[in-house]
Formats: sequence, C-alpha cells, structure tokens
Amino acid sequence: MKVKGYQWGIALVAMVLGLMLAIQYRSSKEISETPQIARVQALTNEINDKKQQRNDLQQKVQALREKLDKKATVQSRNFSEELDTNRIIAGIQAVTGPGVEVTLNDSNITLAPGQDPNLYVLHDEDVLRVLNELKAAGAEAIALNGQRLIATSEIRCIGPTILTNKNKRLPAPFTITAIGNPQTLENSLFMKGGVVEQLKIWGIQVQVRKQNNLEVPGYTGAITFEYAKPVEEDLGRDNNE
Repeated sequence: MKVKGYQWGIALVAMVLGLMLAIQYRSSKEISETPQIARVQALTNEINDKKQQRNDLQQKVQALREKLDKKATVQSRNFSEELDTNRIIAGIQAVTGPGVEVTLNDSNITLAPGQDPNLYVLHDEDVLRVLNELKAAGAEAIALNGQRLIATSEIRCIGPTILTNKNKRLPAPFTITAIGNPQTLENSLFMKGGVVEQLKIWGIQVQVRKQNNLEVPGYTGAITFEYAKPVEEDLGRDNNE
C-alpha cells in the first residue's frame, strides 16, 4: 500500500510532539529532584505540619481555658455561698425567713397588800429561758428588741432594763424575733410545764405569733478577740498521713 505524503507529514509531526513531551517531562523531573527544589518542598510540608500542630494546640488551649473558667466560676460560687453561710452563723448578716415573734411583758395583775412585786415582773432569767428554748428548737437567727444576738451576747439585769451586746439597754416589753420552723418554735414554748406555762403562773404576759416572713438584722457592734486564736493546722502531719 502506498503511503501518501500527508500521512508522512502527520507521522513526522507526531514524532516531534512526542519527542518534545518526553524532553519536557524529563526536564520537569530533573528540576523537581534538584536539591534546592526538594528542600523547598520539604520545608513547605514541614510548615504545613507545624501549622496543623499549632491549630491543634490552640484548640486544646481553648478547651482548657473554658474548663478552667467553668471551674473558677463554680469555685467562686461555692466560696460566695460559704461566705454568706459564715456571715449568717456569725450574726453579721441580716436574714429573713419564717419564724415566730414572741412578746413578753410584766404582769398586769393587781397585787394584794404584802405581795412581792418582784415576782410579777420580767427578769433577765425569764427572757434567757425563752431564748434558750427557741435555740434548742432550732432557731437559726434571733433578735431581742431589734438587737441581733450572737455567741458573745449577754443577757443581764440592769435595774428595770436588760443589758445585751455590751452596752444595749433594753426596757420591757421585750420582743423576740426568731427565724426557724414556726410550728416547732411555737411548740417548744407551749409544751406542758414549759416556759410559757411557768411564766403565766405569775401573770407574765406572753404572746407568740407565727409569721411567714420575718427579718432579723445583722449585728452591728464591734467584734474583737483578745484571747481566742485560731488553731494552726499541722500540714506536715497531714501530708505524712
């Protein structure tokens, strides 16, 4: 079969193109395999790896920050609640809640000639007995005539008045405000043979009112400790144990 001229031309062009492509491929391969190009590619890959590692570390840091912030928030809330509880226990925090309001006043009985009037008036021990009953019944905060009673509050008789909180002189009638379970507090005062029954023998006026919302003010006097010191914990011993 006779090959035509244009067919030879096509074959020649195909050969030339194939040769050019082979030369170009070889040149590209040689260029990519040269030390400088290979180092650039290696550095590029290393940079990309470092970027990925940095991104991973940033995500870990963010997660740790969120965890730390959450923990700090919880600790701060717990510390605030503990501080409020300690302030209530110390009596320096005003509080509100259900309880009872007890009013005590001298007897209004007309005395017969020769009767001792001291038997028919309120004394400091009478007020103290009522306060002790309320404390034993679970009163969580107590005030006497608006004066918050704390661990160091005294109840002393000074003439016709009662002295408490070092320099507060309170006259009758005496109003005791106690926060706690109203029914339990009331029952503690009216139990058979209890303090109210004994006071009424002498005509002492006692009125007890259960309340759903009472307010007991905070202690406003000075609190100083000259002799009592906190006990230092033996940290070394605790660690050894």
